Amino acid sequence: MVIAGNGEIEKQPFREMGLDLEDVEEVEEVATQVKGRHVETGHKTLLRSSALYKYILDTSVYPREAGELKELRQLTERHSWNMMATPPDEGQFLMLLLRLMNAKRTLEIGVYTGYSLLCTALALPPDGKVIALDISKEWYDIGAPVIQKAGVAHKIDFRDGPAMDSIEVLLQDDKNHDSFDFIFVDADKDNYLNYHKKLMKLVRVGGLIGYDNTLWNGALVAGADDPLPKYLHYYKPFILELNSFLAKDPRIQISQVPISDGVTLCRRLF
Repeated sequence: MVIAGNGEIEKQPFREMGLDLEDVEEVEEVATQVKGRHVETGHKTLLRSSALYKYILDTSVYPREAGELKELRQLTERHSWNMMATPPDEGQFLMLLLRLMNAKRTLEIGVYTGYSLLCTALALPPDGKVIALDISKEWYDIGAPVIQKAGVAHKIDFRDGPAMDSIEVLLQDDKNHDSFDFIFVDADKDNYLNYHKKLMKLVRVGGLIGYDNTLWNGALVAGADDPLPKYLHYYKPFILELNSFLAKDPRIQISQVPISDGVTLCRRLF
């Protein structure tokens, strides 16, 4: 997130993502409305019971959350746009996946303040590396001191700018082809399918690509006239297109995991 000097949220990164001023103001309003729910429990989860979600967090997640992760989560929660952060239960899930895979080289597209990035860096071995792409260095700078404090900054190669441009740079070096154990995508939803076509050249056979928000707050099964924020309706066709494509892609084995806002895991077969 970018905070202007007057305390307002700087909107330029969202314009660069293709959102016009009206869209940005609507998302800002929604972010403000859900802020309290996220700080407590129940935001960005498909569970309809806040009490059950709180039970999961209090029983299985928070007691095992590293101190620096807790610090970064609480730091992010103070910002109006905290709805963009990876929830802690999803972060825990990603860390388990990375360790099960013995992942050493990963790529993250969409960083925000870095909660999921810190999860990744903590899960990687001492010689592990994660290349992190985000359009806004200002967002990353919010969490960077906590990442440094956690002692894992040396594992992170942060690159700001449009992610597609950074991916094209990676593809220009043949050594990057088939080299990534895990790729996590939580960025501009209208580019997810374009990302997939590029990322299949970067992930190794047997490696995973994880796409976040693939159940899109339940909007995928909502009617066109349902009273949802405009941005949910706007991005819905892109998520539907991605899900349909992934379901038919013979190169991957998939599982659409209903954790958080939906995470689709794609294991490259060949």
